[in-house]
Order: sequence, then structure tokens, then C-alpha cells
Amino acid sequence: LGATNPLASAPGTIRGDFAIDVGRNVCHGSDTVENAQKEIALWFKKDELNSWKLAQNDWIYEKP
Repeated sequence: LGATNPLASAPGTIRGDFAIDVGRNVCHGSDTVENAQKEIALWFKKDELNSWKLAQNDWIYEKP
């Protein structure tokens, strides 16, 4: 994703490659899980959220 300030973002990050201004930095990313949960709750109801896992996880990760 890159730093909030695109000028401080490394090349190869979304903001480093595509953004030019802090106020218009292309995309939003929460700084903590707690803030992400608060921000998600602003836009979505609980019944609009789905839990899922990638189908390939069973092939990639060993089961205990």
C-alpha cells in the first residue's frame, strides 16, 4: 500500500506508483485492526460481511 504520504512511499507500492498528494493518496488503509473494525462498521452492517477462506489453504498449510 505504501506510506500515507505518497512522496515517502517506496516505488512498487500503490501509493508510491500512483499517488501524488496526501489528501488524494489513491486508497485507504487502516493503521490498526481496531481502527479497521470501527471503519468497517461505519459502512457495513454485520449481515453484509462474510467470512471465508481461500480454497487453496488446505493444499498449502498442514493440518495438525
